[in-house]
Parts: sequence; structure tokens; C-alpha cells
Amino acid sequence: MTTLENSRVAPLLDRLFAEAEKATSPATSKLPRSERDRLLRSKTEYLELYTLMKDLWLPVSREAGTLLYMLARGSRARNIVEFGTSFGISALYLAAALRDNGGGRLITSEFEPSKVVGATRHLTEGGLIDLVEIREGDALETLSFDLPDSIDLLVLDGAKSLYPEILDLVETRLRPGALVVADNADYCPEYLARVRLQGGPYLSVPFAKDVELSIRL
Repeated sequence: MTTLENSRVAPLLDRLFAEAEKATSPATSKLPRSERDRLLRSKTEYLELYTLMKDLWLPVSREAGTLLYMLARGSRARNIVEFGTSFGISALYLAAALRDNGGGRLITSEFEPSKVVGATRHLTEGGLIDLVEIREGDALETLSFDLPDSIDLLVLDGAKSLYPEILDLVETRLRPGALVVADNADYCPEYLARVRLQGGPYLSVPFAKDVELSIRL
């Protein structure tokens, strides 16, 4: 039995996905789609958008969560960095993989304080908090220091416009063969051009509906 299937994590994930489906955001619902898309692509107004969406869980899908678990297990990851914790659903999948790999460290960043509280509570309930360091604040600052010398997996699931800048902070520490998973990367053409560059340091392919999967060469 994997950690994902144990009596603490499996029912917890079921409950959290159900709660995520019920979450609403009156402030966001009043935002025109065109304005939302503009803010998603902005490198200067991303905090405004994610503050408006603070009540939304913005979780990975179950399939994407399982994919994260599989990639972390398959690569025998010990050090994982995640941009965008939200309420901690993806972190549960990643930390479960670390547990089943024999241990490790997940560093994840979230700027919304209420989500940090929620993620901490959920990871504690799942018995995985000992493997996770949640850094509160803007990831451009929180992921700019004290990272492992060798990173096995990078997960990008925060402000889409910042994917290139977050990659800049982590890139020199990505080991050869390290994996990078970027959710909704189509909102950042600059990032896609970088990881898909022929002859560049990555081999990259769109995976599933809205995930870009890259490997550091």
C-alpha cells in the first residue's frame, strides 16, 4: 500500500477535493474573463489577482496529482520545490511520494496567509508535515535562498506569468534528469518558448490537457 492509499491520506484527499469543488469567490465571479486572462499574464499585477482568488482552492486535478506522485516516485526524488501551495493538495501528493521514497524535503511557497494555515493543517492531518517546508510570501523572494544543491523535481503552479523568473531561481540547482512540471503553462508563452527551444537545456512536451512536462538535459 502506498502512502496515498493509507487510512489518513486517502480519505483526506477525498474530503479536500470535495471542499475545493464547493469553494466560491464572489470577487472573482464579478471579474470579466478578459480581465482575468490579462491578470494571469501580468508580471506586475499577479498579487492582485491571487488576492481576489484567495477563497478558491485552485487545486490540481486528481489525475495531475497522481502524475506528480508517479514522477516523484519514478525519479526517486529527494528534493522537490513547488511554486504555489494553495491549500496543500498537490503538496500531499508530493510529500506522499517522498515518504514512499524513504524521505526527503519539499519546499513549497504560498503568499496568501490563510492558505498557508490551511495547507499546514492538511499536511499535519495527513501525517506528512515533517517532510514539508512551507515558505510564506512572494515566491520571487521565498525561493531565492536556501535551496538544496541538487533538486530532482520542480512544480510550477502559481502565477503563470512568473514561471520564467521562478525557473531562473532554481535552474542551476536542477540536476541532469530533473523534471519540471508546469500547470497551465499556455498562459506564459515566454516559458514555453524557453523549455521547448531546440538545442536548449530541456526536452519538453505538452502532457495531458494543460500540463507541460520538461526534463533537464
